[in-house]
Amino acid sequence: MGKLETEMLKGTLEGIVLAILSLRSAYGYEITAWLREQGFTDIAEGTIYALLVRIEKRDLVDVAKVPSEKGPPRKVYSLNAQGREYLDDFWRTWSFLSVRLEQLREGGK
Repeated sequence: MGKLETEMLKGTLEGIVLAILSLRSAYGYEITAWLREQGFTDIAEGTIYALLVRIEKRDLVDVAKVPSEKGPPRKVYSLNAQGREYLDDFWRTWSFLSVRLEQLREGGK
């Protein structure tokens, strides 16, 4: 992934992770694996874990500790009502920006 792609991803990764959690609950490694399957191969697990800590502190997710077959319990994240509101705002902003960017690309039409 190039520098521009990395910088653009940083600005949207929180919304992407919340969108994933809107589909189903997941733990950090599951989220990282799904992102990699979708082509985001350069995302480090540490990046996702740090993001999950941030969104947990902002009360955008609920967290449950679930026993693991290997090692300590896993923290499973679920999108809560506040997180859904934030995600709705993210999608509104994304739609606004994507329309404007497309207009610019087409010469301002």
